[in-house]
Amino acid sequence: MAPTANPPVCRIMDYGKFKFDEAQKAKESRRKSQGAGIKEMKYRPKIGPGDFDTKTRLVAKFLDEGHKVKITIMFRGREVFHPELGKRILDRVAETIGEGAKIEADARLDGRNMTMVLAPDKRPKPPKASRDADAEPLLNGAVPPSQNGAATPAEAAATVTESHHTESNEA
Repeated sequence: MAPTANPPVCRIMDYGKFKFDEAQKAKESRRKSQGAGIKEMKYRPKIGPGDFDTKTRLVAKFLDEGHKVKITIMFRGREVFHPELGKRILDRVAETIGEGAKIEADARLDGRNMTMVLAPDKRPKPPKASRDADAEPLLNGAVPPSQNGAATPAEAAATVTESHHTESNEA
């Protein structure tokens, strides 16, 4: 094990057990890497708003879990002559999901199906602490100075002292 030591040191081990442990580690690593598969969600051109919302929510969930999502619009009968309807649905899905995904393969018509592939966006999200710091002034009732044209507390104090000085000078 330590050939550079003086004298060299080695360990006697059970080779069968060593091979078994290596196989178990390889199996476990394969099991963990299985998570990033590809999921498919099928839509139709005449989908209702409730079904659209439900399916799109599932697509967002799959993307959050790290899966790629293949979105398929299935055309039936004469619907295939109106691919713009399918493209409109795919655009709505991409718009609804927003920054949670990036389009890996744009909309493409394959026979009676139109497909698009979305991949999870790997860009880091802003840290939660910075988002909380932005919301903190609103929690304790204060209005940020940039909103409603309100003055900062220092400016408000300066105007109050100026008004007192002008009143005392007049009296």
